[in-house]
Amino acid sequence: MPRMTPSEALVETLAANGVTDAFGIMGSAFMDAMDIFAPAGIRLIPTVHEQGAGHMADGYSRVSGRHGVCIAQNGPGITNFVTAIAAAYWAHSPVVCITPETGSMSQGLGGFQEAQQLPFFETITKYQGHVANPARMAEITARCFDRAMLENGPTQLNIPRDFFYGDINVEIPQPIRIERGAGGEQSLQEAAELLANAKNPVIISGGGVVMSDAVEECKALAEFLGAPVVNSYLHNDSFPASHPLWCGPLGYQGSKAGMKLISRADVVLALGTRLGPFGTLPQHGMDYWPKDAKIIQVDCDAKMLGLVKKISVGVCGDAKAAAVSMLKRLEEQNVYCLETKGARATEIAAEKAAWEQELDEWIHEKDDYSLDMIAEQAEEEGNYLHPRQVLRELEKAMPEDAMVSTDIGNINSVSNSYLRFEKPRSFFAAMSFGNCGYALPTIIGAKVAAPDRTAISYAGDGAWGMSMMEIMTCVREQIPVTSIVFHNRQWGAEKKNQVDFYNRRFVAGDLENPSFAEIARGMGAEGVTIDRLEDVGPALKAACAAQKEGKTTVIEILCTRELGDPFRRDALSKPVRHLEKYKDFC
Repeated sequence: MPRMTPSEALVETLAANGVTDAFGIMGSAFMDAMDIFAPAGIRLIPTVHEQGAGHMADGYSRVSGRHGVCIAQNGPGITNFVTAIAAAYWAHSPVVCITPETGSMSQGLGGFQEAQQLPFFETITKYQGHVANPARMAEITARCFDRAMLENGPTQLNIPRDFFYGDINVEIPQPIRIERGAGGEQSLQEAAELLANAKNPVIISGGGVVMSDAVEECKALAEFLGAPVVNSYLHNDSFPASHPLWCGPLGYQGSKAGMKLISRADVVLALGTRLGPFGTLPQHGMDYWPKDAKIIQVDCDAKMLGLVKKISVGVCGDAKAAAVSMLKRLEEQNVYCLETKGARATEIAAEKAAWEQELDEWIHEKDDYSLDMIAEQAEEEGNYLHPRQVLRELEKAMPEDAMVSTDIGNINSVSNSYLRFEKPRSFFAAMSFGNCGYALPTIIGAKVAAPDRTAISYAGDGAWGMSMMEIMTCVREQIPVTSIVFHNRQWGAEKKNQVDFYNRRFVAGDLENPSFAEIARGMGAEGVTIDRLEDVGPALKAACAAQKEGKTTVIEILCTRELGDPFRRDALSKPVRHLEKYKDFC
């Protein structure tokens, strides 16, 4: 076996797994390995903050389908990864988080930047590899990369900082990649029989369809059945929006057309989705989940089958292979719903047209608070735009090849009604973790992985404040993106709860900010402030064109303080006060 240093073993294993980019902040803990990144063909992209690096690795992996890699200094550098790795966990992103730690001879002594780094990531990674001996550097590194792909999620590679040095005999392992099957024969046959006898089948196209590159196979199955297709929550890129059978996303601020159609289903094929609890909650006043329908769930993780929703058939398999198998079985038998394909197509078209008309006419929010805020701001200096009108204009101007990341927050959540995509690996959200500061760094990582595609992020002013410094990364590292900031001077999602439950007693919800466009210009990017609706589309088109010239643009849109539906109410109820001095706050 070749003789090399542990640093060389690490770097050679990264190269064997196709790593060309890593995100992080340099540090003495891994400097010996970092010193040879460049000759190994690995670019270390320095970020402003380690959380941004973790999100960039997430965006990189979600676009490329390959590993995203982040690395930082032990201790505080590593703890800054935690939020981003949790987001990657719920996005099923194969991120490898490399965490150098305190040297082996001083652990437990309370030395400089010492922390117990494995417990931080225990519940938000699929596998944790700890290098307990320098001679195992390549072995443990390779296993972290293999497990990230095998289990569709982040892994941690933990390395005592003194283990980068020395001389060892090493064989660099070759990556292990498995072929995923369609599932059990009996479950696939039962699924096909349910679909064959369905009157109103509906397909939910989930994140697994994107990850397994199964959009075409999902499309073929839907076309054969004449079944409407809805996207699972925050996977709007899992089926082409221009297709006649596409009916939009479920979940918060999703498509009424899709919700109405699935409410009438007698058989639902949940293809590549865990049917997460937040993505099937009632919305628009509709408890749309079909209570009496037969549910077929396909997921490559058997633990997800029937976990959230009661199912009739569970298929543990790859979404792509399962769709191919079910279609083949259906083609070999009589299919009841083929007789009603024409009527179903008419129904689908009518529901979609009605929803599009409603969106066109839904100019602003109409609750009392929003109307008050619109009137109040009309008396202030400056123009403030209605968020829904802005989102519609952005939708119209969106390039067909665009990748879009959205942050958490009120306006960003409302954008779920307006974001449509033609190709997979185009839409990135923080999924179930729902953390602020997600969108900008994630789209930066996506742009690194797909430099020829247009990269756009959406963020409110609150979330933007957590990550806007990464614009400096864009400028310094020449990674051009377009960042849209909805500047409504408030924490909107939580403020809505103070409206509905706390009689408009606003605590810590207002944000008086400087011009974000000016801040962007101060960081070396282009900055544009928009206060007229007719300027929204042209500004987006100009910014996207500027990306081709290597320019990053921040588009600051001045929005009213009107608010959409409450984001969540599961932990809220009308307040009860027992102490006399608080009773006025009931």
